[in-house]
Amino acid sequence: MVTVMEACEFKDRRIAVLGMARTGMAAAPILKDLGARVVLSDARTEEALGEAVHTARALGIPVYAGASEAEVLADADLVVTSPGIHPDSPILDAARRRQIPILSEIEVAYRISKAPILAVTGTNGKTTTTMLLGDMIRATGRRCWVAGNIAADAIKQTLIDAAYAADAQDVIVAEVSSFQLMFVERFRPHIGILTNVTPDHLNWHHSFAEYVGAKSRLFAAQTREDVAVLSALNAPARSIGERIRSQRLWFDRGHCLKDDCACVEHGRFVVRWRGQEHVLCRVEGLRLPGLHNVENALAAAAAAVAFGADNDAICAAIQAFTPVAHRMEPVGEIGGVMFINNSMCTNVDAAVRSLEAMDRPTVVICGGVDKKSDFAPLGTAIALRAAGMVTMGAAADMLEEAARSAGFHRIERAVDMDDAVRRAASMAPPGGAVMLSPACASFDMFPDFEARGAAFREAVRKLGKG
Repeated sequence: MVTVMEACEFKDRRIAVLGMARTGMAAAPILKDLGARVVLSDARTEEALGEAVHTARALGIPVYAGASEAEVLADADLVVTSPGIHPDSPILDAARRRQIPILSEIEVAYRISKAPILAVTGTNGKTTTTMLLGDMIRATGRRCWVAGNIAADAIKQTLIDAAYAADAQDVIVAEVSSFQLMFVERFRPHIGILTNVTPDHLNWHHSFAEYVGAKSRLFAAQTREDVAVLSALNAPARSIGERIRSQRLWFDRGHCLKDDCACVEHGRFVVRWRGQEHVLCRVEGLRLPGLHNVENALAAAAAAVAFGADNDAICAAIQAFTPVAHRMEPVGEIGGVMFINNSMCTNVDAAVRSLEAMDRPTVVICGGVDKKSDFAPLGTAIALRAAGMVTMGAAADMLEEAARSAGFHRIERAVDMDDAVRRAASMAPPGGAVMLSPACASFDMFPDFEARGAAFREAVRKLGKG
């Protein structure tokens, strides 16, 4: 637990907060309240930053918009960087040359938090696992803050906001990304969850090995007093688990093969931990489709048991949980065809798992910005399982080539989301489904995955009215 003295370590230090999006705009005023001398910077112009500049200046925080590295870093004792700033950016290179320490917002949040932090990372399943674990903690009667790199429409709170507001008797459940973990030093979640690691963000990280290394930093500062919850089915997660110092609790959607493991036995979720067996609710009580969501529920249940939650609270949360916005979210049914918003599906593994979860003939809408992905596994999954494919965006050619290489040819290309939904609906058989499952980032056509999902919802609404 962080003491008051530790929380004051930022007092009187000149801190350059880089980036004026959600993370930077949360961190800067909190650091100022803690007594730091804060400046905010962003590569964009004041005009492009808009209201953020006025907000910062109203709080008495100087803004360096489009300024040089020398101006921003002058006399800086510490840099707090936002996850949107690439580690190789000129300003971070300049900070390293000047030997100025660089921290992420989650590192600062950990150092000021009075409440215990339970943290979730992984390639896929992070948000669902985070929110489900938060519901399990709340079901015990404790106040729980769900925060971090989580974004699901109105559900947005930075970890530093939660850490600054939470009391010692509260609990924080945080989703954290590989970008945030690149700049941690003492960040030590009492319980850390790694859902899985598969190739992603290879347009950002130099290699898959670097990406795996970033994920492993979730556990780097943990001790034997802490717990690591890891997938037994995922090879990178197993490799990370072999090297950590904390207590390990594995999850596996098959049978329990060892102690300290979460699994499925006789149709029930089961957690074995420290010599006790916790037999939980039946798997069919989980209202989320797909084996990947069984894994997410097992990870959350394992962490909840390790934290001391009772079986009834865990089961109540599992049975009440519904799909998170933009993650296998049912939007509606038109003419017997179900429409599903899975906009947060931004990599190949997530797209394959989502298609495997469908129990209807499904037309998939995919496309966007490629993240140096190998689309061949998705092409195979589409050939085996899809009723049709509609592509859009920058990666359309590569996605179509992957599907055709696997022998699939029922493909159409759309110019925008409205066109994609119309085409997919016309291809879907009676009793089938249309699923937005992009397998790509959104930034070629939309500001983020939420805007893409909102566009899908609106296109479905217009189709229904038409």
